Amino acid sequence: MSSRTWSRKSMAIGLAVAVLSVYSMVVLATPGQTGTTGELSVSGQVSVNGQSAISGATVFSDSTVTTAKGSSAVVSLGKLGRVEVLPESSVKLSFNGTSVSGMLDAGRVRVSTPSGVSVNIMTKDGVVVADGAQAAVFTVNTEAGNTVVNTQSGRVELRSGGQVQQVAAGSEAMAGTPLPGAASSKGAADDDDDLSGGALAVLLLAAGGAIAAAIIAGTSENNDISIGGGTTIVSPTK
Repeated sequence: MSSRTWSRKSMAIGLAVAVLSVYSMVVLATPGQTGTTGELSVSGQVSVNGQSAISGATVFSDSTVTTAKGSSAVVSLGKLGRVEVLPESSVKLSFNGTSVSGMLDAGRVRVSTPSGVSVNIMTKDGVVVADGAQAAVFTVNTEAGNTVVNTQSGRVELRSGGQVQQVAAGSEAMAGTPLPGAASSKGAADDDDDLSGGALAVLLLAAGGAIAAAIIAGTSENNDISIGGGTTIVSPTK
């Protein structure tokens, strides 16, 4: 075999190895990340999975977006809508063809989705759910330690501590806040006791007033008062 043939084979093998290496690097960089992707727009200092990111970068499902003070990021998800990550926030985003979910570790996110797309944003003390029945725009805020949901349009649910609060457009709800009219049974019993005691006091006062009125009326008409057994006490004025 001529040296020229060996040279051609060596070049072919080297090219194949190079292509395989590049392909392997791409696969390792995005393991299992296929299908729907997002496009990132940044303002200030933003990182994705711990790496500094710039506008135009591709965001894959299960990525964590973190913003510094005074910085923000928008993840545009095409037909799924978009998620805005506000300053000093960190959220892990996951998405597929019909839904968006996130784990908000800190800060605030604003979510905008069309009808037909369900959303589930989990926080340390609650879950915010949009069922996709209608388009929705809402903000999830954890800055004060409790999850607060503010709905700009549509309707979402805040589920926390066994409670489900409906948050309609133009309203907000906080995790752990009792629902209207959900007084505890102990409180209701205490109220009943208070009412019973008050009613009893009124009855006693009324009875006492009636007795006093009867005594005054009797002494006004006749100064002689009979006390049992026919004994009569005569007023000294007679």
